[in-house]
Amino acid sequence: MRAGEIVFTGMDRVVFGRPAADAVVEAADRLGAGRVFILASATLNRKTDVIRRIADALGSRYAGVHDDMPGHSPRDAVVACANKARDAGCDLLLSVGGGSATDGGKVVTLCLEHDIREPDGLEPFRTVVDEITGKRSFPQYRAPRVRQICVPTTLSGGEFNARAGVTEPRLRLKQAYIHPGLIPLQVIFDPSITVHTPEWLWLSTGIRAVDHAVETYCSIDGNAYTDSTSLQALRLLGRGLPAVKRDPSDLAARLDCQIGAWISMIGIVSGTRMGASHAIGHVLGGSAGVPHGYTSCVMMPAVLAYNATVNADRQAEISTALGATGQPASAVLDRFISGLGLPRRLRDVGVKREDLQRIATNCMLDDWTFSNPRPIHAAQEVVPILESVY
Repeated sequence: MRAGEIVFTGMDRVVFGRPAADAVVEAADRLGAGRVFILASATLNRKTDVIRRIADALGSRYAGVHDDMPGHSPRDAVVACANKARDAGCDLLLSVGGGSATDGGKVVTLCLEHDIREPDGLEPFRTVVDEITGKRSFPQYRAPRVRQICVPTTLSGGEFNARAGVTEPRLRLKQAYIHPGLIPLQVIFDPSITVHTPEWLWLSTGIRAVDHAVETYCSIDGNAYTDSTSLQALRLLGRGLPAVKRDPSDLAARLDCQIGAWISMIGIVSGTRMGASHAIGHVLGGSAGVPHGYTSCVMMPAVLAYNATVNADRQAEISTALGATGQPASAVLDRFISGLGLPRRLRDVGVKREDLQRIATNCMLDDWTFSNPRPIHAAQEVVPILESVY
């Protein structure tokens, strides 16, 4: 009999299938917010009317917008947004966009609470991983009083996590900030605004959500609760992603994808450790600039193949959830990802062969390397996984 623990977050609610502007106004009313500052996708702010409509709906409570948050949320960009939000008198932060806006926004709230005005001021707040044992050290600090709500436009699912990834650009390394108080208070799913999300980004972050579900189901911490949510996430994403690929205007399919992405995160946010696909993905993002969706497109089937000697029975259930009973999960997902027109090789996402050793070395700084179902003890054990998809 397995023992375990499910940890629930401090998120207040999820609203889905309603116009984002209406839901944001209701949230501001409920939370008593008078100065709502928006951290937005540049594309949404500059090329669509999505942000303007939200600002108009907020009226006098709209405090301003920042739309310069590059991929992987660099420290300097996070602090620049925090300084602007502070000057605007922000008492509620609204992130509208993809994973960088979401994760960047979490750490913006940390900066506001602790009066961090320069990038190096974040150093004492990051989580540190022991390179030998994989044990994490969590700094203790006050939770942010200015909270965040999110309107996500991709499927990466980070809005459900009390963990933020922010890149230290000098080290070219994504670092984790983990604190219960970083969890957004509310998430709003409005599938109608996701039609502005580029197809490659929507589909690839959908594969990121598939990876959440896959590595949750295969986790060394697996249990009946997270097993059930993982398999349902795979079913929703398995039908929703191809449907959106066929018809980008299919809002029901888009909502299927959003709900699938949400429940794919239940394992992660309740304390389930992921494996090498996520660990390598973190490093590919911070060290090689690869979008997180693409990291899962490339690495997930390779890690499944690597782990098959220890969890082939679990992987068989993944294949069944995706409608391919009896076929190896690595092959099923290889075909599924390729069918969406997404990349499958590291060289196709800009990684140079001479960088593989550095990437493998940096993987030993990520705690989830040490919770892979097939144990990984050293960087040299990561290199063959990388080479298999180069």
